[in-house]
Amino acid sequence: MNNNQNIIETIVNFLHSINIIVVEQKLPNDTFLPGLSVLGNLILMDLDKLKYPGDLLHEAGHIAITEEKMRPLIGTPEIGDKWPTDGEEIAAILWSYAASCFLNLDLEIVFHPNGYKNDSKWIIEQFNNKNYLGLPLLEWMSLCNKEEFPKMKKWIR
Repeated sequence: MNNNQNIIETIVNFLHSINIIVVEQKLPNDTFLPGLSVLGNLILMDLDKLKYPGDLLHEAGHIAITEEKMRPLIGTPEIGDKWPTDGEEIAAILWSYAASCFLNLDLEIVFHPNGYKNDSKWIIEQFNNKNYLGLPLLEWMSLCNKEEFPKMKKWIR
């Protein structure tokens, strides 16, 4: 098993343990992230097209921080074009940081140079300096306490 397979297996096992299901299936070439699509509480993954295993955690972060009543609408036209909001994007980034810490993953696996609008290095630098952008949002969602972050009280909103 190569390193990417190990990383994918680690992430998928974690996501399944918190009730975010990852399903392998063929996907079209025009998904927002290569090899990934989100539908409700599911992450659809095409291993042949998946470029960055860490993107699984970022997409899971979107599911995790979305209100329970809205979660089934993810990936459908009903979710609306305002989803995710800027705040939800920041919260998903910080959630994926906490998950990376929990799984002992190198931050560059999730915050790879080809994502995050070329700000991945800056994001990693902020987190390494304990500047946790979005922490009040995760606290407000009752997912963590700032004193214990990146430890989470729960993983799903």
